[in-house]
Amino acid sequence: MTASEEKFTRQTVYDIRTLTPSLFTFRASRDAGFRFRAGQFARLGVRKPSGCVVWRAYSMVSSPYDEFLEFFSIVVPGGEFTSELSRLREGDTLLVDKQAFGFLTLDRFPDGRDLWLLGTGTGLAPFLSILQDFEAWERFERIVLVYSVREARELAYQELIAGLKERDYLAEYAHKLQYIPVVTREAYPGALNQRITTLIENGELERAAGLELDPAHSRIMLCGNPQMIEDTRAVLKTRGMSLALTRKPGQIAVENYW
Repeated sequence: MTASEEKFTRQTVYDIRTLTPSLFTFRASRDAGFRFRAGQFARLGVRKPSGCVVWRAYSMVSSPYDEFLEFFSIVVPGGEFTSELSRLREGDTLLVDKQAFGFLTLDRFPDGRDLWLLGTGTGLAPFLSILQDFEAWERFERIVLVYSVREARELAYQELIAGLKERDYLAEYAHKLQYIPVVTREAYPGALNQRITTLIENGELERAAGLELDPAHSRIMLCGNPQMIEDTRAVLKTRGMSLALTRKPGQIAVENYW
C-alpha cells in the first residue's frame, strides 16, 4: 500500500508542555489535506515497542485555520495509549487519520441565543477550538465557558482563554464571552467550588453567569468525564432540555472524551 492509499498521515510532534504529572499539551504538524470543523476530533496513532499501533480519539484544541494540530492529554497510569503518547519527544512521529470525526459542532444547533460550553478536565479541548473559530461569536449573543477541574493547578490554557478577547478578529465580540472556572477539591479565588450538576441544581451557575438556562434560548455543549455528561444531561432534562439529534432538534450536544 502506498502512502497516498493509507488512511493516515505521519506527522511530527513538537512543543510538548507538561502542566502537571498527569496532564500535558502538544502540537503536531498538519497535513495540508486534513480538514475539520471546530469541535471535531482526530484519531491519533502511536507505535508501541512491539511494532503494533494503538489508536485513540483526541479533540483538536487548535482552530480549523491553524497550520498545526494541538492536543490536550491526560496520562492514564498503565494506559495502553497515553503511556506511549507521554513518552513522545519533539521530533517523534505521530500518526493522524486523514478524516476528522465527531458531532460536537455548532451545526447541531440551527437556532439559539446563548451558547453554554460545559467541560471537565481535558474535555476543554474542543471548546477552545470552537472559541478560536469565528462562527460561535457571530451566531450567539452570549457565550459561557465553564471549565471544571479538581485542583487549581489543572486549570489549563488560562492564557489562551484570557487572550481570546484581545484577538483582532474577535474584538467587537469580546463582550459576549464569560469564563467561569470551577475547582471542586480546593478553594480558589474567582472559581466556583461544586460539581457542575450541583451548580445547575442550586442555581449558582446561572447566578454566576447572570444568565438563565432555558430551553428556548440555551444551547449546551458537554465534553469530559462520561459520568458528568450523563448526570448533567439528567439535570437538564428536568429543565425540559434534550439531546440535539439529526432529525430531532434539541438543546444539548455531547462528546464523551474518554
